[in-house]
Amino acid sequence: MRSSRSDRVLVIMAKAPRPGEVKTRLASSLSPAAVTDFYCCLLDDTLALARSLSDVEIAIMCPDSDVNELAQWAGKEARVVAQKGEGLAAGLTSVFAHFAALGRKRVVAFNSDSPHLPASVLGSAFEVLTGHDVVVGPTHDGGYYLVGAKAAHPALFDGDGMGTNNALEALLARARGLQLSVGFTDPFYDIDVEGDLTRLAAELRLAPARAPRTAVWLKEWGRAVAQLRTGTGDL
Repeated sequence: MRSSRSDRVLVIMAKAPRPGEVKTRLASSLSPAAVTDFYCCLLDDTLALARSLSDVEIAIMCPDSDVNELAQWAGKEARVVAQKGEGLAAGLTSVFAHFAALGRKRVVAFNSDSPHLPASVLGSAFEVLTGHDVVVGPTHDGGYYLVGAKAAHPALFDGDGMGTNNALEALLARARGLQLSVGFTDPFYDIDVEGDLTRLAAELRLAPARAPRTAVWLKEWGRAVAQLRTGTGDL
């Protein structure tokens, strides 16, 4: 496991890759087994992305029931921490409460399905925190793929809006209410629906080294889709 002496922590928000429990919005396009396989690829490549940053402690925050499985998957690459409570809001609250108590001064949490992010974006999130209380990475659908802070603010993730198209707006409203200054990283997109798969597949065809396992999976998926549309195979 990486040294915990750094005051910068990058936390991957993850779940154990079980059928029917991850990337559920893809269920209309893919079988449960295919969705789970895809999520495993995303997890592996997202962890590799995190490892590419220097002088950053890597951790995984997950539901308590997933700790053992994710600890086996991550090995010595990352500390796995159980969140308190259920749901994404509870997970994010747990991230900052846990690491602030350990004295970490800049903590950034991001999605487990983000291998398409340039490492420079994650690095910039820590830089933004030098001059702001909170940093946010907005998505094009009104949510956010990344959030960071220099201290724990328990009320920051209270209320409705997590996982919806007004999640970012709700987060910023709570930050204003707490009188927290907010900086931003570049906008990106989530991997939620089939159109996102198509977009990511096109990007990784040009640069497969960015997320090698995901690139291979998407290449096979693209072939299966083509066969299905021509009546020569099954998806």
